[in-house]
Amino acid sequence: MTFPPHDEGLIEAGDIVVEWSGLGGAPIVTLTLNRPSTLNSQTAATWAALAHVGDCLPNETRVVVVRGSGGNFSSGLDKSAFDPNNTDGDLNLFRLAGLADNQIDDQIAQFQRGFTWLRSNSNIVSIAAVDGAAVGAGFQLALACDLRVATETARFSMREASLGLVPDLTGTRTCARLIGYARALEICATSRWVYADEALGWGLINAISPDGDIDSALRPLVEQLLSVSPAALREIKSLMAFAEHSTPGEQHAHERAAQVRIIKAMRPDHL
Repeated sequence: MTFPPHDEGLIEAGDIVVEWSGLGGAPIVTLTLNRPSTLNSQTAATWAALAHVGDCLPNETRVVVVRGSGGNFSSGLDKSAFDPNNTDGDLNLFRLAGLADNQIDDQIAQFQRGFTWLRSNSNIVSIAAVDGAAVGAGFQLALACDLRVATETARFSMREASLGLVPDLTGTRTCARLIGYARALEICATSRWVYADEALGWGLINAISPDGDIDSALRPLVEQLLSVSPAALREIKSLMAFAEHSTPGEQHAHERAAQVRIIKAMRPDHL
C-alpha cells in the first residue's frame, strides 16, 4: 500500500521511512527512524517529519507503530545540537539561546508537535517497538505512544539532566502518570538506565519479547487491537485519556455518552 499524498522531501529530510500496510484490511502505518549510523539520533527535521505524518495520516488508519532501524530505537538528540561551532545542523542550542524567550518557547512547541499527535489522535492506537536503547528524545518518543513493547535487551534513559537540560518533548507528564512521581523524578533526575524487566514491572512498557524478536511481541498486540471495532477502540482510547483528569461523576457521564454513540450507530438505516 502507498501512503497518501505527503511531502516526500520533508519525510526524507527527517530520515524517517513511512510504510502503510494492511492486516486484515485495516491500515497500519509504521514509522521507522532511519539514521542507524547515529543510532537513530533525532534532529529538528525528524520532529518536523513526524508532525507532518500526523497531519497527513489517513482517517482510516487504525494502528501506528514507531520503531528504529539497525537494532536500536533512538539515541536521542543528535550531538550536533551541542556543538557551538556547528553551522550545518538544523538545531543548535547555542543559536537557540540567542533568541527571545517567546521565540524559544514557540520553537519548542513546534518540536513537540512531532510527539503529541501519537496520543491525541483518537482514531489510532500508537505503539513504540523498542529494541536497544531509547535515550532522551528517544525515551520521550516511546512515551508519546499509547503502548510500548520491547526486547529483553531494551533499555531506557532520560538523559537530559546529565546534559544540563530538562525533558521537554512531552515525556514528563506521561512518565509521572505511568510510574508515579517518585520513580519518575528519580530516573529523570539521575539519568540512570531502566532495563526492560524493571520497565515492565513499573508499567513503563506493556510487553517484552521473550526471544529478542520485537515482532513476536508487537504482532499479537496489533492483531488484538485490530480485532476490536474501530468505533469501540476510538471511544475506549478517549475514555482512558479523559479518565486521567476527570472526577468520578465526569467519567461516568463520559462513559454513558460514549455508549450512547456506539448504540446509536448500531441502528439499521431502514429503522
